[in-house]
Parts: sequence; structure tokens; C-alpha cells
Amino acid sequence: MFGNWLKTSLLMAAIVALFGTVGALLGGAQGMVLALLLGGAMNLWAYWFSDRMVLRLYNAQEVDETSAPGLYRMVRELADRAGIPMPRVYLIDEDQPNAFATGRNPENAAVAATTGIMRMLTERELRGVMAHELAHVRHRDILISTISATVAGAISSLAQFGMFFGGRDDEGRPANPVVSLIVMIVAPLAAMLIQFAISRAREFEADRGGAEISGDPQALASALDKIHRYARGIPFATAEAHPATAQMMIMNPLSGGGLAGLFSTHPDTGERIARLHAMARGAIAI
Repeated sequence: MFGNWLKTSLLMAAIVALFGTVGALLGGAQGMVLALLLGGAMNLWAYWFSDRMVLRLYNAQEVDETSAPGLYRMVRELADRAGIPMPRVYLIDEDQPNAFATGRNPENAAVAATTGIMRMLTERELRGVMAHELAHVRHRDILISTISATVAGAISSLAQFGMFFGGRDDEGRPANPVVSLIVMIVAPLAAMLIQFAISRAREFEADRGGAEISGDPQALASALDKIHRYARGIPFATAEAHPATAQMMIMNPLSGGGLAGLFSTHPDTGERIARLHAMARGAIAI
């Protein structure tokens, strides 16, 4: 548990330190503040309204105890176990098996599952998946991803500023052009890598938290194995058209091979499954 949180904290510190360094080299104090304010304003808006946007984007339909009694009662039971308010529950009419959580805080959260995942998984496996999504809600991962996106966006803004206007220090003097050029190219890439690493750390923590909530690590491991084997062969047109939303899913829904390793928003599925099996054996504390 503490390993993933420590890793997240160190990565957040790293991206903030990178922002400070880039700001000092390219924009000076004024440019750094302006970039942070612009990035913060954009991401604050996204943080506040992203749940409605993404649910509308995927044409998600809200369900209740009458329209989807099994799923609704499952989420309610798991929310009680997690100690969080009951989120809104949605279904997405898509064949690809996937699910996600959204909402700015536990009081305004929503969880969504595709019809494909409902058909593919057993009730026990689906329970493991929904517990994973509720762990994201309990851990306030939407807030964490918003902060990392804000700082990464500010770094990119500073790099663009330097590209068009040249780097400046606090006193307005031109920065070393060679250093500025290197920073303009490397800094946004480094920020993106740190942002992706934060996303992977939060996925591992949601796996652990989901196993804790459900009390059944093997169920989530089995679900991840099924989704991994079948999801890549089933297109998800909305996700393909809006790849920025892919990091929300329990499994990356994009086809075409994608970017692996350091450039992935999700950890290696085999490693996720191995960790869950270790939890079930008691080798890793839940």
C-alpha cells in the first residue's frame, strides 16, 4: 500500500521540480506563474465537469435498481464496504469489455461498465472490476490525475513559449539558446513520462484497493486476464476517437499496438495479475 503512495508522492514531487526548473530556464518567474495559471484554469474546468463530458461522450445511460438490479446492488454493496457514498451507475452499449470511474470526489462519483463486460465476466469477476473502480473513487485518483495533468500542461506551455519567444530569465535576459532548445524538446517528454508513471502507480493501487474492498483478489485477476485476452480484438470507436479518455479505463481500450512500457498509462497486465495472485497467497498485504 505505502509503496504505491510513496511512488506517487515522489513522482508528483518530480513533476513539480521539473516545472520549476523549466520555468526558471525558459519563462522566468512571470512566465512560470502564467503557465501554471493557464494550465490550472483549463484543468480545473475539466476536473469539475469531466464526469458529465465523458459520460455524454460515451452515450452512457444511467441505471438504477429497477433497470439493472444486479449491477446496481453490487455497486451499492461494494460502496458500503469501501465506506464511500453510493455513486451513480451507468451502462455503455459497447461490445468491448471495459469499465471506468469518474467524478471530482466521492460525493459526486460515477462508475460505468460496458455491456460487453457484463456479458463476458462472471458475477464474481465483475464484482472485482467494480471494486477496482470504487478504489479509484476512494483514493481520489481523478484529483491526482488532474494535478499531474495541470503541471504537465504548464510545462508544455512553457516549452511552447520558449519556442516562439525564446527563453528568458527573471530579469528578461535571453537564455542560452542551446540549453533552451534542449529543454523545449526534452521537458514536455519528461513531463509526459512522469504523468504516465503516476497513472500506472494509481492503477496498481486501485488493484490493491479493489482487492481489499471485495476481499477477493483472484476475482479481479481473472477478470483482467479475460479482458486482456479479448478486449484488444474488439474495437471501441469512441475511445479510438478520443484517446485521452483511455487512461480512465480498467484496461487500455486502444488498438494498433499502442505505446508500451514507459509510454503506457496502464501497467503490464501480467504484472497486475501476478501481484493480485500474490495478495491472494498472502505474499503481499491487502
